[in-house]
Amino acid sequence: MDSSNWTTAQEFIFSAFPSSWGNSVICFIPLLFIYTFIIVGNLVIITVVKLNNNLHTPMYLFISALSFLEIWYTTATTPKMLSNLLSKRRSISLNGCLLQMYFFHSTGISEVCLLTAMAFDRYLAICSPLHYPTIMTSKLCTQLTLGCCVCGFLTPLPEIACISTLPFCGCNHLEHIFCDFLPVLRLACTDTQSIVMIQVVDVVHAVEIITAVMLIFMSYVRIVAVILHIRSAEGRRKAFSTCVSHLTVFVLFFGNVALMYLRFSATYSLFWDTAIALGFTVLSPFFNPIIYSLRNKEIKEAIKKHMSQAKTFFHKTRDLK
Repeated sequence: MDSSNWTTAQEFIFSAFPSSWGNSVICFIPLLFIYTFIIVGNLVIITVVKLNNNLHTPMYLFISALSFLEIWYTTATTPKMLSNLLSKRRSISLNGCLLQMYFFHSTGISEVCLLTAMAFDRYLAICSPLHYPTIMTSKLCTQLTLGCCVCGFLTPLPEIACISTLPFCGCNHLEHIFCDFLPVLRLACTDTQSIVMIQVVDVVHAVEIITAVMLIFMSYVRIVAVILHIRSAEGRRKAFSTCVSHLTVFVLFFGNVALMYLRFSATYSLFWDTAIALGFTVLSPFFNPIIYSLRNKEIKEAIKKHMSQAKTFFHKTRDLK
């Protein structure tokens, strides 16, 4: 097509949502519950870590930072999904789509980096316990967290900038439930495979994911080897319990991310694309507060303490009235 005849689409229509009102409401209710739980659960973890001095350690500071990122990671996509489920016209502007892609991927990449830093923290705590306090200081913890965020928020910029210059014409129906690179690139009126910048950034994304997985895997190989050499069963149990939460979150998050972004030439049906997308945008963040609260004794005790204090405060307030 002659490029002079191209007219850039100013909005995209999401076509992966249920077509009937009844099915949309059925999807809306659990999604709203899950999103609310994600926000409240992560805010509880952040607040509990902030209010308890005994939780001001690198491990809990990393957990708090992860909870903060989870809130914005889900907020980048879920509120728009909720509004689309109740709307007749399920659309998003081109600029809104670019912003959604940017914040979704920037917070997601930040989480990938942070989970890797958390594995390094567990590696030091178990494999070098005597040197751990002097190596993993609050300053280094803060530097690692900020470094993860800088990496996350810089990495998607080149691809977003490149996509913003592409012409979109003809069909503007996006076969997905939110804006993502591949569905958006399919609507471009040019051969995106020939654009070097997009190919380079895609390779960078793949390398980031594979590198993170390999670093975390190697950390846990060493951690397991050290734990198995601990003589007492109680010592082995305590050492491994500090890693279970992180390992579970890692498997949940990276498993879905790998299915979506490391598929290479494999293609899925719209149903499986949607299911996998919901897996890492909604379900993985949903389980994170549960994992870190139910599997962590210190956080559970801190939550119970503050709930007891709140109950006592409300009883005293009621008695005064």
